Amino acid sequence: MPNSVGVLQSTRSPSPQAARLPVARAPATQHAMLRLLKFLAKIIIGFVALSLFLVLLFRFVPVPATATMLLDDNGYTRDWEPLSEIDRDLVRAAIAAEDSKFCAHDGFDEEAIRGAIEQNARGGRIRGGSTITQQTAKNVFLWQDGGYVRKGFEAWFAFLIEKAWGKRRIMEVYLNVAETGIGTYGVEAGAQRYFSKSAAELSPSEAARMIVALPLPKKRSVVNPTGWLRRHGNTIAARLSVVKRDGLDACIYE
Repeated sequence: MPNSVGVLQSTRSPSPQAARLPVARAPATQHAMLRLLKFLAKIIIGFVALSLFLVLLFRFVPVPATATMLLDDNGYTRDWEPLSEIDRDLVRAAIAAEDSKFCAHDGFDEEAIRGAIEQNARGGRIRGGSTITQQTAKNVFLWQDGGYVRKGFEAWFAFLIEKAWGKRRIMEVYLNVAETGIGTYGVEAGAQRYFSKSAAELSPSEAARMIVALPLPKKRSVVNPTGWLRRHGNTIAARLSVVKRDGLDACIYE
């Protein structure tokens, strides 16, 4: 009997208290991943907050300088002018040459983007599909190169300024920060450089020549354009009356 009792005692199930196992701690890699996610979340929240702050600030305050200006090896000259002191032909030339749907789109011209993608895929001269809103977002908040990464940030800021600034402010900032020559930024500094007069006093031809040089201001001649650039300038000058007649600048002067 003693032996059988000993056998029975040895085969009893352990008590519930004895069956409890200590809870395993999360692996170190999980803790590291959580810390990384929290860090990334802080970066994203900080970026969004800073973006909103700058966009709201520059809705009312002139942009003091841009990355392009600060990184220009030639230094920079820029004279900020309110849109009321800029000739309307400069505004109309910008719409005619750069973004004929400026008053109609919400910051992005889907048709122009598709056309640019298709043409670039075929090869030849690279064509851009950026609107004036997108160009302004890039010029004010970003840098000139960077490919698709910069394009992503550009889309974000373009969305914000369309919502917060409105068309008139976007055009005003665009004409004040666009590079118009070597070390020269804004149409006022450009007008003084090339024509020795204010941006409020340019002729239709002068306004058109300055605007068509904007994509490559360091290489394109404003005072004495030749060949294609001269013909393009004349074409844009002729379109100024069309912009006025069709009300393509109505969102700016309404």
